[in-house]
Amino acid sequence: MRSDFWRNNVVLLTALFILAPVGLILWQSFLTDAFFSARARTTAETYGFVLGDPGFRDALLNTVILSAGMVLIAVPLGSLLAFLMVRTDMPGRKWIEPAIFLPLFMSPMVLAFGYIVSIGPSGFWSVWWQQLFGGAPFWNVYSMPMLVLVVALTHVPHVYIYVSTALRTVPSDLEEAARVAGGSPLTVAMRVTLPLVWPSIAVSAVLVAFLGFELFGLPYVLGDQDGRLVLATYLYKFNTLLGRPAYQLMAVVVIFIMLVTLPLVMLQRRMLRSAQRYSTIGGKAARAHPIPLGPWKWVALAGVLIWLYAVVLLPLSGVALRSFVTTWGPLVAIRDVLTLDNYHKLADLPLIRRSIVNTLILAFAGGFASLCVYAVIGLASHRSKAKSTKALDFLVLLPRAMPGIVAGLVVFWIFLFVPVLKPWVASLVAMWVAYTLVWLPFGLRLVSNSFGQVGRELEEAAHVAGAGQARVARDVILPLARHGLLAAWLLAFLLYAREYSTGIFLMGQGNEVMGTMLVSLWNGGNIDVASSLAVVNTLVIAGGIALALRFGVRLDA
Repeated sequence: MRSDFWRNNVVLLTALFILAPVGLILWQSFLTDAFFSARARTTAETYGFVLGDPGFRDALLNTVILSAGMVLIAVPLGSLLAFLMVRTDMPGRKWIEPAIFLPLFMSPMVLAFGYIVSIGPSGFWSVWWQQLFGGAPFWNVYSMPMLVLVVALTHVPHVYIYVSTALRTVPSDLEEAARVAGGSPLTVAMRVTLPLVWPSIAVSAVLVAFLGFELFGLPYVLGDQDGRLVLATYLYKFNTLLGRPAYQLMAVVVIFIMLVTLPLVMLQRRMLRSAQRYSTIGGKAARAHPIPLGPWKWVALAGVLIWLYAVVLLPLSGVALRSFVTTWGPLVAIRDVLTLDNYHKLADLPLIRRSIVNTLILAFAGGFASLCVYAVIGLASHRSKAKSTKALDFLVLLPRAMPGIVAGLVVFWIFLFVPVLKPWVASLVAMWVAYTLVWLPFGLRLVSNSFGQVGRELEEAAHVAGAGQARVARDVILPLARHGLLAAWLLAFLLYAREYSTGIFLMGQGNEVMGTMLVSLWNGGNIDVASSLAVVNTLVIAGGIALALRFGVRLDA
């Protein structure tokens, strides 16, 4: 009885943590003013105003185009990349695979800066192109096709994770039969191997489509030049568009985003469960030899390296180079403008210094605190068949449907609404609450997987010996799952260090983090300082990745 009481209380608190933000958004969307205003009245006219706004319709159209383009480009490329890495003899696979996951942990704001200073109108590559060929480059980094291409290429790893995992379980006899019949590697891939894992490909397609609706950083930097908004940037710019906070209008946009993304999240969940039950018929469990590509293996390697250059080296090299120069343009020689002043500014500006320290605190201590929260929730639902835990299983889908900027906005509202929380509205505590809410589904999945690897018989033996649920958790589950929990902590560190959109509405004096500071510097046109801070942010993430690999953490978790 005591364990049931404890479990029900954990589930109740978790449900309150999830439903309070959603309920506040829904309530605010039907008010004429801010929820804390005495003038607020109930109305549905706000929905008509937003839906009738041409800016909203343009943002929605741009979001749909972006999401569809991501699916059309990222899914085929990610599936082909998984086939090359898992089923062929392409050289360099062992050292290429860790690099494939780098775009997952790099800040989108850093990538956006990198593309601007690399291939923007005055970017390094654009200037060099003009010097070599005497004309303007054929690309336009601010165009819609370029935006679609960039975001699609950076989301290839999401597809790779699902498809490569499925490919490792596919038997090899059908591939071998196709090769004996004279099929080329491409024919084997397109007509045999990839069709066998189509459920995983479909799951990744739904995931990429969903991610297209929560994009902020890349569209904000690359689309802002032409005033091209997507739903997330439209939400962010509501304050400037109307000259004052319009909470009721922002709430309607948030509700609309969740009405689109939540069905996609539920569809992905259902398809993922179907994919896990999907199996091929018969065959050997492992391959004796990878599929030989012949001379095409070097073409395949070149293609993978070009993709890695486009999504990792190109933007990072541009940011790094821009951080070491005072200015840049067609008539500027690099040797004449080299400097370390941009890094000196980082040390001299209190806001920048504080943002670096706050990021480390939030990523290290905040990540650990969030992991503790996820572990408590995971223990409460561990091997439970109670109706309350089954309900919790669906409730955790709601934060997954919330883009980071939405979660940050609603946490900001809650800290304004609850008097005891109001003094903490511009603090790292509010930031941590928002981060914990955003990453709840991911963190809970990590700790649940770690707990699930503990043998049921060990827990049953402890119960037979007279141990209660708390004693079993303390002496059996947590010690045996410690390696998985350490991996979850390191992954939380990486995600918190790169996060930027969640804290935009929460940023105040004293709680600045590097991600939100990058947005602020971009708004102020401080490209030189922004580039140097982007390099520091990348170094922090690189250190976290190196530490994670040192401890054997799988980056595709």
